Amino acid sequence: MLLTPLLALLIGLTLGVFGAGGSLLTVALLVYEDLSAQEAISASLLVVALTAAVALVQHARHGNVRWRVGLLFGGAGMLGAYAGGFAAGYLPSGLLLLLLAGVMVGTALMLLRPPSAGVEKTEACAPSRAKVARDALLVGALTGLIGAGGGFIVVPALVLLYCMPMREAVGTSLLVILLNTLAGYAGHSTHGIEINYTLVLSVTGFAIAGTFLGHALSRRLPVQRLKKAFAWFMMVIAAWLVYQEIPIAWSLPGI
Repeated sequence: MLLTPLLALLIGLTLGVFGAGGSLLTVALLVYEDLSAQEAISASLLVVALTAAVALVQHARHGNVRWRVGLLFGGAGMLGAYAGGFAAGYLPSGLLLLLLAGVMVGTALMLLRPPSAGVEKTEACAPSRAKVARDALLVGALTGLIGAGGGFIVVPALVLLYCMPMREAVGTSLLVILLNTLAGYAGHSTHGIEINYTLVLSVTGFAIAGTFLGHALSRRLPVQRLKKAFAWFMMVIAAWLVYQEIPIAWSLPGI
């Protein structure tokens, strides 16, 4: 169907523009393709890892990646991502999708907030290792559990913790997402979940094409307007996920 390649393009576009958001849409897209929650999350981690790697190269060519910070934050999050991926295999599909919908709504609300004045001028540019490890583990666990790459958490965290300019935070977040999604995929793979590699490669191909469009747009269009449009789109996807789970919830014993 035409909707699948269009959504796959949008996955890459959001990664290219915001350094985030691709994994949220990827899980929803794969659920739309009739995969179970665990299958969709596992496959989405692979799609986002490959797509983020391409987007990372594009940003690195323009000097927008702080490799040391990204490796530290992403490396610390890999343990949480693996644990989250392992735990996801023991949770009901409906619960995972409802958690995903909740994260999408929370992310959309974050995007709709007006930008804080002087957020990049904070003086807290030398965060403690304990704080970095805590935040990285939480982001990683979220990635592994529901396939959310955490970019919308990582980008502001990098801006606030390390005083990064927004473009560098977006580029560096792609390195973090790459490391977390690979670890999360490893956690899911312990349950022997079968992956439709034909579908994964098809979605990845369109998503990678979208990263080039997204990177170009990020240099030409006002990012704030793109954020608002993407936020409302995610609200619609979250509502659709909840709607999908309502019949299942009502069919449970005692409900």
